Amino acid sequence: MEYLCPKARTEDLVVVGMPDETLVYDLAANEAHCLNKTASFVWARCDGDQTLQDIAKAMEGEYRQAIDVDMIRLAIKQLDDNKLLKEGSIDTYMLPSRRQLIKKIGLASMVALPIVASLAAPKSAMAATSCACVTPGDCLAQTGCASTVNCNGGGICAP
Repeated sequence: MEYLCPKARTEDLVVVGMPDETLVYDLAANEAHCLNKTASFVWARCDGDQTLQDIAKAMEGEYRQAIDVDMIRLAIKQLDDNKLLKEGSIDTYMLPSRRQLIKKIGLASMVALPIVASLAAPKSAMAATSCACVTPGDCLAQTGCASTVNCNGGGICAP
């Protein structure tokens, strides 16, 4: 019996809970992640104290259906792959590949397979602003720059 107790990462994250999913924005990696209801359930219980078996039992109580611990392993694998777990909180060699787990679990489960969908977020709107200038008048229309009245020696609207 394995006693793996994963711990969710909390630093540099902005988390917004929705009724059927959780949106997580990783400030450090500039990536957005969408966790479906199943992945959200698992991630919320990654407190470093609960084993995979504990999380499976909690999910059984919530969904009133038998849950194979491999379902939890699949969620943990995806959370770890997307760096949403604290580094070193799990031994990744204990987690089979996603393909192996899906083959074993199959598609017969009434509970949705855990899914973590991720994408790199675009640079902030301020970073996309040019802030390049030739004369101080060029800075008037560029409100996102450090200065709207000064074109410095480097050709940037800044003090």
